[in-house]
Amino acid sequence: QVQLVESGGGLGQAGGSLRLSCAASGSIVSIGAIHWYRQAPGKQRELVAKVTTGGTTTYTESVKGRFTISRDNAKNTVYLQMNNLKPEDTAVYYCNAMISTFSYYLRDTWGQGTQVTVSS
Repeated sequence: QVQLVESGGGLGQAGGSLRLSCAASGSIVSIGAIHWYRQAPGKQRELVAKVTTGGTTTYTESVKGRFTISRDNAKNTVYLQMNNLKPEDTAVYYCNAMISTFSYYLRDTWGQGTQVTVSS
């Protein structure tokens, strides 16, 4: 079965940096667009960043200039480099990818999430 596993979350300080990773495993044929979402307590899930198969990236305004999404297709891994962290970045971060296997084409796949907590 295909799985996405996030790592790299934890406690950071305001102004500091964290790097999240999301690795896909299983019988993967290809991976399409990949997204990072986050959800803070009591709030709706928010799209943070997206990277296409061609490497085109988009970001929500609140993280633009601070976060960078990238992908390593050879490793089936996506990263979210988070710099100049702010307390409002505190949330559970989820990766989401469109994954094709021999059984299905570009199906939404979600990781379990990793907690990021930023202290002031």
